[in-house]
Amino acid sequence: MSAAAELFSRTWVRWLLVAIAVIALAVLPLILPEFANQTLARIGVFAVAVLGLNVVMGYAGQVSLGQIFFVGIGAYVTAYGVQQDWNIVLVFVLSILIPGIMGLLIALAAARLGGLAIAMVTIALPIIGVPLAKRMAEVTGGSQGLSSRFSDSPWPALYNDQWQLYLVIIIGGIVFLLTRNLVHGKYGRAFAIVKSNEAVASSMGISPYRYKVLAFTVAALIGGVAGFLYMVVVQYTSPETMSFGHSITLLASMVIGGAASIVGSLLGGAYYVLVPQLTNLIDPNLTALLQGALLLLVLFVLPGGLVSLPRVIARARRGGRRDPGPAGTPPTSPTRSASEQTVAEGTNTERQDQA
Repeated sequence: MSAAAELFSRTWVRWLLVAIAVIALAVLPLILPEFANQTLARIGVFAVAVLGLNVVMGYAGQVSLGQIFFVGIGAYVTAYGVQQDWNIVLVFVLSILIPGIMGLLIALAAARLGGLAIAMVTIALPIIGVPLAKRMAEVTGGSQGLSSRFSDSPWPALYNDQWQLYLVIIIGGIVFLLTRNLVHGKYGRAFAIVKSNEAVASSMGISPYRYKVLAFTVAALIGGVAGFLYMVVVQYTSPETMSFGHSITLLASMVIGGAASIVGSLLGGAYYVLVPQLTNLIDPNLTALLQGALLLLVLFVLPGGLVSLPRVIARARRGGRRDPGPAGTPPTSPTRSASEQTVAEGTNTERQDQA
């Protein structure tokens, strides 16, 4: 174990890092400019959305291409509830429960399917959701969408962008903490077994169907939270929010950040927000091409996503420190010990006697 790994394994070091992170998150919104706060808030929103996708795909190994549908439902429920002057706590609860119930009902039918069949069912969600949102104009606002302004700062000392970022940090932080506890506990171990081999899971008394349904439902609940936070920051939603293109970008963000990783979800949220902004600065017409090239680059160089970069660097450094030996010296096979040679000779003698 290296000195750095040994240091980070100590409990007091971990708590110190947590304290530093909490202090930084508490101070940064007060000192950063408005644009930086808004960008960080949007990164937090989509990090939560990627986290939900990571639960069902990264940890449980089930294909889901409709996570953005649940984000859009959560955003629509929030916007409609605010326009109807519902209590904001009730709006928050409904923005989580309604996508969660929809995810449960869909999972009860789709989880019995396997492979591409699940993918086809989840692909249909954003494809159906967009025209459905346009037709239900009395609830969704049709093609024009809905806007709601409910996240202004309640204190004069805080600007709106600062207050919104604090809301994203607090709510998103709680969601990340609860999800981490979920995937690192018995449910996470069951997800991993179902992901690796469903037959083995069944032989161990673990119901693949039950845990598939659980993963889809949890992902939908987290998607609802992301939809609520989306309205906190953006304060507007439309059918375009749940389009299939956004669903694919969300999937690419999970892959690039790192599947089955909490930190990878944060990196995926950063990719979702920052990379389109950077590619638009280069050439707006080449945005899709540049994003596709970046995805291929990460898949070939870092198959585990950006979260695996420190491990790759550490492995390369360890390989570079190995002594290759004198030039031109052929590799030698490891020599056997005396006891191993004795056993081998005895075995050969027995075979000759039998012959």
